[in-house]
Amino acid sequence: MELVVHKISGEATDKKVSLHDGIFGIEPNDHAIYLDTKLYLANQRQGTHKSKERNEIVGSTRKIKKQKGTGTARAGSIKSPLFRGGGRIFGPQPRDYTFKLNKKVKKLARKSALTYKAKDLQIVVLEDFSFENPKTKNFVNILNSFDLQGAKSLFVMPKPDANVVLSSRNIQRTKVVTANSLNTFDILNAKRLFVVESSLKTIEEILA
Repeated sequence: MELVVHKISGEATDKKVSLHDGIFGIEPNDHAIYLDTKLYLANQRQGTHKSKERNEIVGSTRKIKKQKGTGTARAGSIKSPLFRGGGRIFGPQPRDYTFKLNKKVKKLARKSALTYKAKDLQIVVLEDFSFENPKTKNFVNILNSFDLQGAKSLFVMPKPDANVVLSSRNIQRTKVVTANSLNTFDILNAKRLFVVESSLKTIEEILA
């Protein structure tokens, strides 16, 4: 597949780039996408949720009422889960949600996600660009040039660029990543994928 390279002003240039068929033109594997997305979301969870069980509740240990003759069930402790303020039965405990996923499955998931974007014509190749100073207005102008105000967009840069990142971080639904940190969730979550021309080489080196 060939795509025209665009300027950040939205104008098409005379240059064209060929997308690698082994990355942007494979048979997508939906299950690999599911697993990699699940892994990404699991890694975002802190896992610090915690509730107190009855042995962790601070309270009196005296028997709160006599054993027999009350007409109600016997009760020995105010810390019982049956009473308000008592411990919780099988409550959440701190845990690690991460799990292992093979590198080949991760690669397959990213290539499948990129293939879907290519088929849906949601990939735009941009000329290499940078900003002299961090300025949000410069980045807003790029989005306006492609009529993407308020839409989710992902920009893939060849290497970290502080001015571009600082210019974009105050814009909702816009994210800037480097080519070597591209992940399946970000690819599928964006309505439009902007790939800087130099990033294609890095993507091919990692995924080919």
